[in-house]
Amino acid sequence: MPKGYPLYVLGVMVGINFLNYMDRFILTAVAPVVQKEFRLNDTELGALATAFLLVYAVAALPFGFWADRGIRRTVIGVGVTIWSLATVVTGFVGSYWQLLLSRAVVGIGEASYYPAGTSLVADYFPQSSRARAMSIWGAGTAFGIAVGFIGAGFIAEYFGWRYAFFMALVPGLIFAILAFTLREPLRGSSEKAGPRLKTVKAANLRTFLGLWKVRTLRATIMAQTVLFFVLAANVNWLPVFLVREYHLKVSLAATLAGGVVVAGGLIGTLAGGWLADWRNRLSPRGNLEVVVVGLLSATLFFLVALLAPNFPIFVAGFLMSVIAIYFHAGPITAQGQNVVIPSLRASAVTFTLFIAHVFGDSYSPFVVGILSDALHSLKTALLITSPPLLLLAAALAFSGMKTAGDDQEAMERTWAATHPGDAVPTPA
Repeated sequence: MPKGYPLYVLGVMVGINFLNYMDRFILTAVAPVVQKEFRLNDTELGALATAFLLVYAVAALPFGFWADRGIRRTVIGVGVTIWSLATVVTGFVGSYWQLLLSRAVVGIGEASYYPAGTSLVADYFPQSSRARAMSIWGAGTAFGIAVGFIGAGFIAEYFGWRYAFFMALVPGLIFAILAFTLREPLRGSSEKAGPRLKTVKAANLRTFLGLWKVRTLRATIMAQTVLFFVLAANVNWLPVFLVREYHLKVSLAATLAGGVVVAGGLIGTLAGGWLADWRNRLSPRGNLEVVVVGLLSATLFFLVALLAPNFPIFVAGFLMSVIAIYFHAGPITAQGQNVVIPSLRASAVTFTLFIAHVFGDSYSPFVVGILSDALHSLKTALLITSPPLLLLAAALAFSGMKTAGDDQEAMERTWAATHPGDAVPTPA
């Protein structure tokens, strides 16, 4: 394998991650226009995001098992193809229920990508650089959300909201082809000791459920569940909030939201990965230390933004809160991979996604919509939900620090003792 090939793989994965979030947030950017055309209240608008996330969580289960037992590049390529085509179909819908169904199909396609992609990247990059690799991969998220917001908002204002969904087709099919042509790494390729396996059989229902016994993984899953609620609520309602609170045009609101997310997300994601790898040289708790500091800081800045007396202070506070929140992206993903054997890493991501989406963000836009309708204030709905839950997420991440070193050592011992073809249990 060429020396620079892992970086090429990472580049392709960044591009796919970009498309993943661009397609996902096109609807968010044009939500004010869609809401007006279909005469939706906030509860109905929030239900669109909930439908996507619930389907995403459930569909991740079969895709996760497939990724741990099959060819990960194939899983990724199939998923990119499905969600790109479904995004284009969204531009042709004629009713609210058709819109709901099309977003659900997008969720099926996107469910395939993250478990397989995380496992693939983890086998190309060792533990010493894994948080940075995950953070660079995660940087595609910020760019995707930004282009989804800015590009879709611009297209919606000048050409109509339906045309915003058509920009996904060509890049989606190009990256699907690139995914199908990636080289599949052996499982365990980046580990210090243990086998390098082409075929593994560890993923089954027993080992899948046994992942909950890994204490550090359990802490990261619970922290992400709470954090996902906050992220989905704020990202999905941000353009609507800007239009209502500051009377911005849809295109300007989408552009501003996208700009804040890409700047804050990019800075926070990359900084978090580099800080975590630096701290991990000193302590196995480094990943979670960075996560906790980021979430505590985000709570403070979020309060500053929502309680701001004017628009400039809101923008500054929200930007700083996005930077701080996105410190978690690379480190928390790397931490989950560090304590799970290579043959179960896609399953670990699937387990995380299922719990975090079903119990975290799947219903959060819907809940915030209900609160907004009941209180007649979107700002109050966000204040009631977000700051307390950010503090709770920080506390849950902190609880995993005590076991991070022990669980990582247990994983390394288990994998080193693995023989080809074994259906090995995850370390307890």
